Amino acid sequence: MAPTRPTCSRSGALCGQLLLALTILTFTCDACKKVVLQIPSQLDAEKFVGRVNLKECFQSANLIHSSDPDFQILEDGSVYTTNAILLSSEERSFTILLYNTENQEEKKLLVLLQHQTKVLKKRHSKEKVLRRAKRRWAPIPCSMQENSLGPFPLFLQQIQSDTAQNYTIFYSIRGPGVDREPTNLFYVERDTGNLYCTRPVDREEYESFELIAFATTPDGYTPELPLPLVIRIEDENDNYPIFTETTYVFTVSENCRVGSTVGQVCATDKDEPDTMHTRLKYSIIEQLPAYPTLFSMHPATGVITTSSSQLDRELVDKYQLKIKVQDMDGQYFGLQTTSTCIINIGDVNDNLPTFTRTSYVTSVEENTVDVEILRVTVEDKDLMNTVNWRANYTILKGNENGNFKIVTDPKTNEGVLCVVKPLNYEERQQVNLQIGVVNEALYFKEASSQSVMSTATVTVNVKNQDEGPECSPAVQTVQIKENVPVGTKSNGYKAYDPETRSSSGIRYRKLTDPKGWVTIDENEGSITIFRNLDREAESIRDGIYNITILASDKDGRTCTGTLGIILEDANDNAPVILKQTVVICKTVLSSADIVAVDPDGPTNGPPFDFSLESDPDSDLERKWRLIKINDTAARLFFQEDLPFGTYRVPLRVTDRHGLSLITPLNVILCNCVTENDCTLRTDARTGHGEVRLGKWAILAILLGIALLFCILFTLVCGGTGAAKQPKVFPDDLAQQNLIVSNTEAPGDDKICPKNGFTTHTAGSSAQGICGTLGSGVKNGGQETIEMVKSGQQTLESCRGTGHHHTLDSCRGGPVEVDNCRYTYSEWHNLTQTHLGEKVQLCNQDDKHKHAQDYVLTYNYEGKGSVAGSIGCCSERPEEDGLEFLDHLEPKFRTLAEACIKR
Repeated sequence: MAPTRPTCSRSGALCGQLLLALTILTFTCDACKKVVLQIPSQLDAEKFVGRVNLKECFQSANLIHSSDPDFQILEDGSVYTTNAILLSSEERSFTILLYNTENQEEKKLLVLLQHQTKVLKKRHSKEKVLRRAKRRWAPIPCSMQENSLGPFPLFLQQIQSDTAQNYTIFYSIRGPGVDREPTNLFYVERDTGNLYCTRPVDREEYESFELIAFATTPDGYTPELPLPLVIRIEDENDNYPIFTETTYVFTVSENCRVGSTVGQVCATDKDEPDTMHTRLKYSIIEQLPAYPTLFSMHPATGVITTSSSQLDRELVDKYQLKIKVQDMDGQYFGLQTTSTCIINIGDVNDNLPTFTRTSYVTSVEENTVDVEILRVTVEDKDLMNTVNWRANYTILKGNENGNFKIVTDPKTNEGVLCVVKPLNYEERQQVNLQIGVVNEALYFKEASSQSVMSTATVTVNVKNQDEGPECSPAVQTVQIKENVPVGTKSNGYKAYDPETRSSSGIRYRKLTDPKGWVTIDENEGSITIFRNLDREAESIRDGIYNITILASDKDGRTCTGTLGIILEDANDNAPVILKQTVVICKTVLSSADIVAVDPDGPTNGPPFDFSLESDPDSDLERKWRLIKINDTAARLFFQEDLPFGTYRVPLRVTDRHGLSLITPLNVILCNCVTENDCTLRTDARTGHGEVRLGKWAILAILLGIALLFCILFTLVCGGTGAAKQPKVFPDDLAQQNLIVSNTEAPGDDKICPKNGFTTHTAGSSAQGICGTLGSGVKNGGQETIEMVKSGQQTLESCRGTGHHHTLDSCRGGPVEVDNCRYTYSEWHNLTQTHLGEKVQLCNQDDKHKHAQDYVLTYNYEGKGSVAGSIGCCSERPEEDGLEFLDHLEPKFRTLAEACIKR
């Protein structure tokens, strides 16, 4: 530490001399009052410190200087740092003098003072840093230049701890570059704390190293905490900027506006970002072709734009640019790289197609179609095989009849003129056409390309051709009266030669004649009636009969035409009544309408006259009356109360020219509502007819017959089986429940004793009932006994003298019928004992008492009904007839008819 003090004394003396010089200069220059600015102890370069009011200091501020080179002052009074500043605790404040001078000698002296002050400040700061490093243990900023040339090992700095005054301290470091990759790059002297670097470092590989420094005593004691030590690698401009592509290719449309964007180039630099080493500047070095200059490049973004609107693809379709990028913001000492940019000029439709000739002449034979007669060519400077080059042709004038069309050949871009409709030399010998051409794409300079269309004229000469006979018009007519005599001649079909406009030398032949009514003259084309002509024939429509004629010349050329024979009507058909049978429903109507038709035309048809055709001795006019309704219909009335039946009424119908026909009309008087009533049934009321049964009626009859056979079969089989049953009552008869089902009136006497269930009928001698019996109820001369039990029921019937019995069995066995008979006393004696005992035992509780609602006492209700059984209502003497059905009202007859249909 001893050598350090003299150095400080010398530097202090020099500083005193400089301050004295500044003081003297201050008095000679225009100085200002003192301004105090508070700043932190550490500042980076180009940091804002504060602002002073220069207007209060100087009347004019042409040139302002700072006495401290670490600070600079701008014209607006802003104070910035020019270098990084690190102040100690003793240098918390110092004075900066600002000067405004125009004297050249003063300027030189200020520059010299600034330089000397900066040198002394840096030396003084280094001495203070060394003194601080020995006084304390704290992180010390450290850096080294990348790619340093040495000599190695290169001293970086010294690290020391204040505890070295009391202890023997050994220094060591760890971290990347020491014991981790890249290993052995840094080391520290154990005793002195001097830090060294052993080889050059590339910042693009390692931007900084974070080391840990340790201070320990020989016995392992650590009086200090580990010290983080960051070694920053200072960047060197050792990397060239590189374009992202070796060759850029862009396309821009021709005739585009000035300032149109062509494309953008980009370059990268591996040096430290946001420094001058990576501040790139783009420029265009060369353009091929060189003249005129058409492109410019933004120096910062690399965007290429057009600087002229004279781009013309038809002159130059491609430009090549040699471009450059340079770091250090384009300064001459910066590193640079070049690349190539190719700019293709895109085509637009700025050239119209033009015909190579303004007029064309061609020819075509008449009657030809779908043939090519001319090809026209155009010139277009635009890019081939694009919409700007392909041509669209059109016929502007002369094609009013649609004989021509023009299309584009896609391979050659020529216009092909074709005939699509045959031409006739006899009509036109020459046709003049005007054609035009445009591109598929619109002309970019005009809103409509039609105004700048290129046109040309085409003259088409029509050649004459021997074309044979011509059937014109194709359909010809002739009028002939029907029913003319056979052999009558008439005009026929005429064809002509278009060359001579005559019919000589043409022969005719009949192709079709549906009915073979005519023959045709081979030389003249006239026709002769071969059979009678009938206008009313089935195949004749609208009175026209068509035949087909073939006309040919001497060379065999032919044409075909149609001859329509218009048949004039003759009154050869009398009016006729088509419906010759009419029905009059006598109950609802008293007349029928008669309609007549006439196959002849209107001139020989209606109005018709209707009349009754009767003999003088007949009473037809007394029974019938005829009234005309209109020109074609009349109404027939019956005048007397004629009986139902069929009547023959002859009617005469006459047309307007007196031709008439008698039609025997069949009139049916029927008792019906509609005419269908008389066609669906046979009845004496109409005299004829037939019985028609509906399908449902027939089915009902068949089912009734089948049911009748089933009943008879059951009765026969049941009677046979009943003979085998013994005439005894079943043992479990008393176990069954008795239910009275169809009581119509009480018996003559009924007694219910307390000890049993006893039924007694006075004044009757009822017969016994075989089988399983239930309850018996007597009503007049009829008695019904029914027994119900869960299971299968069996119906057994026994008939006694004057009595009828019905029984239901509760057994699940087969049905058996016994025809034996027992008296009522036998029935009573048998059932009283067994049935009474069973009833006594049924539904008794623990105290042997019956339930209150189980056995009920039926009281005597009186004698039977005077009206008797309602079964009599369904009986009707068989001798009664069905004559009342013949006199039903109309509504009931309709119902009966509907039932019969079903």
